[in-house]
Amino acid sequence: MLQAIVIDDEPKALEVVRELTHKVTFIEVKGYFSDAFEALGFLQQNPVQLVFLDINMPDISGIQLVKTMPDPPMIVFTTAYSEHAVESFELNAIDYLLKPFSLTRFLMACNKAYEQFQLRQKKQTALPSVFIKSGYEQVRVELEDVLYAESSGNYVQFVTQHQKIVSRLTMGEAEALLPANHFIRIHRAYIVALKHLNKIDRKTVWIGNAELPIGPTYLSDLDKKIK
Repeated sequence: MLQAIVIDDEPKALEVVRELTHKVTFIEVKGYFSDAFEALGFLQQNPVQLVFLDINMPDISGIQLVKTMPDPPMIVFTTAYSEHAVESFELNAIDYLLKPFSLTRFLMACNKAYEQFQLRQKKQTALPSVFIKSGYEQVRVELEDVLYAESSGNYVQFVTQHQKIVSRLTMGEAEALLPANHFIRIHRAYIVALKHLNKIDRKTVWIGNAELPIGPTYLSDLDKKIK
């Protein structure tokens, strides 16, 4: 659910947006404000992802208000004047709605905001890539693709969906490379990606076609992770 507030000094304009937002099921409006400074105080205590913001307001314009924010949420400007369009998009506004706007045009702006919201969430949850030294090379590895890491003597083999990379590492060093909320050590010789686990029993896990043992001392931690 995309959380939003609406800021407009005109009560009638606030009511129009209120009626429209009630029709949009993927947006939850946390507040309607006719005072920009009251809205700013609310935002400092209650972060939201989206603001529907009028431009021409007393004391401070919508554009000036956005400029005061160190990390502004997504902005959809709502205004009766077209001359601010270029400046609004220089501020990376999601959309610029000229009053009076229709439900269709309003919904287009909401859909743009929701699409951006989903993209930002995906970026936040995506795993990074790392460089792993293999022989004389540094190989870029997408952690999303790593299935498991296997220790063999003084080396660790990283098995991904596309390749196998052997690096002179200890298992402790390999464990430090792999984010703990996405990977877990199941054996003195194995670290596995939680998202790629297909099946688990008391002694074994399966990742793709690989069947890997669970060490008795690691079973409790694995149980906690998958619950």
